[in-house]
Amino acid sequence: MDIAYVVTTVLAAAAAFLAAGIDVVRAEWMRTNMRAYGVPESWLTPLAVVKALGGAGLLAGLAFPPIGVAAGIGLVLYFVGAVLTVVRARFYTHIGYPLPYLLLAAASLGLFVTS
Repeated sequence: MDIAYVVTTVLAAAAAFLAAGIDVVRAEWMRTNMRAYGVPESWLTPLAVVKALGGAGLLAGLAFPPIGVAAGIGLVLYFVGAVLTVVRARFYTHIGYPLPYLLLAAASLGLFVTS
């Protein structure tokens, strides 16, 4: 297993867990942004669960690769959706919020595919 893949995957999982944690604690800045994007507050818990499961799946994928691939694809799709949500709301200056998470998930998936 490639060291770059392992490091990137652990970082992507940690980022997903961090994003899920922010949803769970319902930080005021995040709730304000979600309202501005048109995302109901009732969606925060399900979105946190998806991110946490994605992070756990990436880590599980280090031992059983098909789970990691599925989690990587899921997180990439999730964060593409997050970017599109920001763009749809026309908060172009906020694209930088979901983009690092998307890049980490994509890098993890890409490194797995190339290794």
